[in-house]
Parts: sequence; C-alpha cells; structure tokens
Amino acid sequence: MKKIRVKQVRSKIRRPQDQKRTLEALGLRKMDQVVEHEASATILGMVNKVKHLVSVEEVK
Repeated sequence: MKKIRVKQVRSKIRRPQDQKRTLEALGLRKMDQVVEHEASATILGMVNKVKHLVSVEEVK
C-alpha cells in the first residue's frame, strides 16, 4: 500500500470543531508538523476534509 506524507500548513485557529478533531486524529498538533500514513480510504477521506489546511505528497 502507498504511503503519504501529510504536513499542516495552515492554522486550526477559527476552524470548526470537526476539522480540529480531524487534524488531531491525523496526528497533526502544530504548524509545519509532518506525519506519514498509509494511503487507506479512511486516511484519504480525513485528508480530503482538511485539504485546505494541509499539503500532501506521496512517499517513494
């Protein structure tokens, strides 16, 4: 399965509670923090929900 690298590039301040919780569930707690995840349907759905706050790249 592919891996993706997710980086938080925008702040979660003044965002709805569900978006804050999604960032927390992805493991992102601070700006510019980077986490790696398997590219499962669940993770991709979470990333899609906060796509305006994160950047995503595929890990080779």
